[in-house]
Amino acid sequence: MELGSALHFLDNKSILVTGAAGFLAKIFVEKILRVQPNVKKFYLLLRAADHKSAIHRLHNEIIGKDLFKVLKEKCGKNFSSFISEKITLIPGDISHEDLGIKDCNLVQEMLNEVDVVVNLAASTNFDERYDVALGLNTFGAKFVANFAKKCVKLKVLVHVSTAYVSGEKTGLMLENSYSMGETLNGVSGLDINFEKNVIEQKLNELRLLGASDKDITQAMKDLGIQRLLEFCLLILSGAQAKEDKVQRMKVSCWSEPYMAPRAVPRGQAKALASPKMGKLARFYGWPNTYVFTKAMGEMLVGEFKANMATIILRPTIITSTFKEPFPGWAEGVRTIDSLAIGYAKGKLTFFLGDLDAVVDLIPADMVVNAIIVAMVAHASNQPSEIIYQVGSSMRNPVKYRNLQDFGYRYFSKKPWINKDGKAVIVGKIRVMDSMASFHRYMALRYLLPLKGLEFANTAFCHFFEGVYSDLNRKISFVTRLIDIYRPYLFFHAMYVSIHSSYFILFFTLKSLNLIISSNLKKHRTAQLRSENLGNH
Repeated sequence: MELGSALHFLDNKSILVTGAAGFLAKIFVEKILRVQPNVKKFYLLLRAADHKSAIHRLHNEIIGKDLFKVLKEKCGKNFSSFISEKITLIPGDISHEDLGIKDCNLVQEMLNEVDVVVNLAASTNFDERYDVALGLNTFGAKFVANFAKKCVKLKVLVHVSTAYVSGEKTGLMLENSYSMGETLNGVSGLDINFEKNVIEQKLNELRLLGASDKDITQAMKDLGIQRLLEFCLLILSGAQAKEDKVQRMKVSCWSEPYMAPRAVPRGQAKALASPKMGKLARFYGWPNTYVFTKAMGEMLVGEFKANMATIILRPTIITSTFKEPFPGWAEGVRTIDSLAIGYAKGKLTFFLGDLDAVVDLIPADMVVNAIIVAMVAHASNQPSEIIYQVGSSMRNPVKYRNLQDFGYRYFSKKPWINKDGKAVIVGKIRVMDSMASFHRYMALRYLLPLKGLEFANTAFCHFFEGVYSDLNRKISFVTRLIDIYRPYLFFHAMYVSIHSSYFILFFTLKSLNLIISSNLKKHRTAQLRSENLGNH
């Protein structure tokens, strides 16, 4: 697609962006303001108690970032007035009907003016509370779709999901949609509204018991994984197509606080939590709360999109910017960055994973470009749904082995300087290529010393209680992290972008056709001039 056609579409358009303080949303807003200053309006939805809080977030979390320095230089002294003209802040929350917007006049203005809705609001935390993740990633998607349907000028709805809704499948992942209630393991009976009821019942039970905020948070984190394991248990027990067993599980679910469901005896629940059974069970379903709730969000978008032109965009692992507005901009320590920083500081002593596994990375500005091009291409008043997977594994695959080599070469030449002003010398790190090798390492290096410390602590009247508790906490933390990220350390899938390829081919042929038509027109004009001169 030519830049001109995108700029033409964006001219005088009003765009609603949810999750406006998020990493990708900021880059999206900055890009359009910079390349198309004639965009009419951005309605930026922010989680905020009131307009004053929203303004604070705008200045501290969005336009106050280095990301906007190129736009500031371009606008000069007019930057503040430009922002005031182009941005309208919306305090709200997508986990509520009408996006939690309290100002009725503002709601009506948006319904009359919005041309494009881009849903970028999400919780991307793999270890998120189940109630929070379901509210944002699942029901938030539904409420955004319902709001978009009421926008009288709407051209297109863009819902940004994740490629990893595919779970732990191996091979080539196609751009297929999920139907309502579909599961990766084939189990029937996934009911999204029931999931919401499970959460409400569990929260009520915890509050009646007087559970602390910390206990409630942990219970809600565990709940998402437990719900995944319950579906897996049905497969393991041979109940794939038995609706009656699914219903019994629903009726008896969470009948006792702090316990696994009655349909899953306590002993079986403990077995499922073990590494062996957990690995087998999760093979059939989604590996964490994040991708589980994002997949259900896609289902609700498909269910409630009605006659809208709808795009579901599935990026892979999003990294810092490649080019725009300048190379290397990132916010905080993102998923893959933590490995690089840990290695540079000398704190990453070993790597767990398959070095030949492909790690699918895509720069943030490329994802933003894909959003813009897709929404321009599909903007219409015709009902449609298209899914785009945005990644690099098919076109330019990077393996963990490559990252290891890149990291060693880079930090050997440009070492990390520690707080004492000394360069940290990096070396080749130990690689564990299986969970079995990791468990052996943990047992010999940490669990045996912990057992000895426990014995000494008991023998000496809890003299070593502080040291023991600290080591036990660190081991539990590492074990939980490995449990969460294990599927991606041994990931053997590649994301096919068939729709993107067709899209690129279509606009390439369209551009070629325009060039050919233009050249033919010039040739014909020149021929007519030559004939006219000959006649004279």
